[in-house]
Amino acid sequence: MSQPSRKILITSALPYANGPIHIGHMVEHVQTDIWARFQRSRGHTCIAVCADDAHGTPIMLRAQHDGITPEELIDRVGVEHAADFRDFLVHYDNYYTTHSEENRDCAELIFNRLNARGHIATRVIKQAYDPVKEMFLPDRFVKGECPRCASPDQYGDSCENCGATYAPTDLKNPVSALSGEPPVERESEHYFVRLGDFEVLLKKWVREQVPGPDGPRARVQPEIANKLDEWFEAGLQDWDISRDEPYFGFGIPDAPGKYFYVWLDAPIGYMASFKNLCARTEGLDFDEYFGPESKAEFYNFIGKDIAYFHTLFWPAMLAGADFRTPTAVNCHGFLTVDNKKMSKSRGTLIEARTYLEHLDPEYLRYYYACKLNSGIDDIDLNLDDFVQRVNSDLVGKVINIASRCAGFINRQFEGQLAERLEDEGLYESFVAASQSIASAFETLEYGRGVREIMALADKANQYIDERKPWVLIKEKGREAQVQAVCTLGLNLFRVLISYLGPILPATLARSHAFLGGPGLNWSAGKRPLLGTRINAFKPLLTRVEKDRVDAMVEATIEAAEAGAVPPLVGGELEPEINIDNFGRVDLRVAEVVHAEPVEGADKLLRLTLSLGEGHERQVFAGIKAAYEASSLVGRRVVLVANLAPRKMRFGVSEGMVLASGPGGEDIHLLSVDDGSRPGDRIK
Repeated sequence: MSQPSRKILITSALPYANGPIHIGHMVEHVQTDIWARFQRSRGHTCIAVCADDAHGTPIMLRAQHDGITPEELIDRVGVEHAADFRDFLVHYDNYYTTHSEENRDCAELIFNRLNARGHIATRVIKQAYDPVKEMFLPDRFVKGECPRCASPDQYGDSCENCGATYAPTDLKNPVSALSGEPPVERESEHYFVRLGDFEVLLKKWVREQVPGPDGPRARVQPEIANKLDEWFEAGLQDWDISRDEPYFGFGIPDAPGKYFYVWLDAPIGYMASFKNLCARTEGLDFDEYFGPESKAEFYNFIGKDIAYFHTLFWPAMLAGADFRTPTAVNCHGFLTVDNKKMSKSRGTLIEARTYLEHLDPEYLRYYYACKLNSGIDDIDLNLDDFVQRVNSDLVGKVINIASRCAGFINRQFEGQLAERLEDEGLYESFVAASQSIASAFETLEYGRGVREIMALADKANQYIDERKPWVLIKEKGREAQVQAVCTLGLNLFRVLISYLGPILPATLARSHAFLGGPGLNWSAGKRPLLGTRINAFKPLLTRVEKDRVDAMVEATIEAAEAGAVPPLVGGELEPEINIDNFGRVDLRVAEVVHAEPVEGADKLLRLTLSLGEGHERQVFAGIKAAYEASSLVGRRVVLVANLAPRKMRFGVSEGMVLASGPGGEDIHLLSVDDGSRPGDRIK
């Protein structure tokens, strides 16, 4: 029984516009895109919008660092982000920016409506101020000990250890993340949303069940609902929605020097992006999706770290300003790589563009789908398992069905499919699996759906192995059976690839070009392809080569070794060290006795360094763009001598030479010209 057509709007959390997209971001955007493509393949209207989160102090500081205006920065980064998503086959009907007139209008409208209804308060607060940088500090630019659990090195808005939320002034032993100096307190008038006004509404909203094609579902996952109960029990605090100049964002109406906090206008950016799309799309009505009586479905896909903003502030703002609230908020966990937090120096904080320069995006889309479910647990990208699973499942099982059968049909039957299926019961069992697999996709249990698809692929391969068309074709008079067997095999492949289509859209398109016939959507298998002509088979997806994965990791390490400047993300500094930690760094004078370019590496030189008395070290340095190898021989440099050796694709690096500069051609080795000998310690 077919489901009635649905009208759905979905969004992904907005990437921040001061740095590149990396593979951790792609977990969410791939999850969102798979769900959107699945809904469209079922015949529903599903609109996906997103935007760059373009406001806040970090944007302002990054632009200052780069010597450009904030507008120039967000325009440049926005183009890069959109290209990364496009090349990862993530389709947004509109990818926009929060720095837009639509967003300004929506933010002011919501603020004015909340204010008119008494939900906005003003009061003078004490705020952290950096006397060195001469500016008030955003919450994430103050770090210290959590006031509840005393965990060190916590941000000024929430504790990553116990989940407490608080003001930066509540931190113990706070320091500025900009200058490293303790901030001072200064008074300033701020604007607040009275979040407590919405407590009854929010409690009801969180626990409500909403209709779904497979029965009622919750608005939020159980883990999030339980966390919300803790916040309700602690009491909802007024939410500070203003910031003082200097700040990059929208000014608050009739409040000179005051700006909307980025977390007010960022989620409103979903509305603004959709509003911009409506203005450019005939027949698309903003109120049909955001009006208080909207019957459309509206879903937010986010990381679990921003659940507080999306399950408290966001629905409160919408309801308080006479807009509909989200149908559901879907949270996911974080990404680890080889069971460790992503790190650029280990080659695992991989930028999306670096991945795309080495590997097919559908490999990662498939691997994420294998791992994703409806929960909020973190998922791990194990690089060895990644290679094995893609090669085994996609190439070895699914694509193998098409390649095995197409060869016989093309060579022996001039591309003509048989008029009948050799085993109709087997085919019908594949079609009947649609309901269970669709239920898995609908409920975000992608991993379960993929397992069911792969179990069917095993059955298809088993069927071909049992029929042995390569044996039958040698027997006179069995040609028709071979044609029927291979016709069924190709139709089984066609059903499987239609199920995998939301995950592998490019492979789906190539499969359709190969097979012909009606368009490949979720219900393509209801009528098999019989008696038609297929096109010549071309490889639909090739194997993952381990050396390409290694090259991707090495490229990430090289970028770190070359001193690439990381984005200035507010407060995201490495853990603090004390003078004792610093004193353990053993700096030695080392003489370059040999230097050569590293074959296969764009940025590395291999240095052989003498520490005197026959002691030599091999070090890889990302300075190729700045120095000719021969010019370094005889030069005395500064070596971090007690750095643990690190195995690289090209060999073992046994230390690090110190250099300064932003990277590329503009990098300068620290030299020792005071008569010190190789091996001497630098103090």
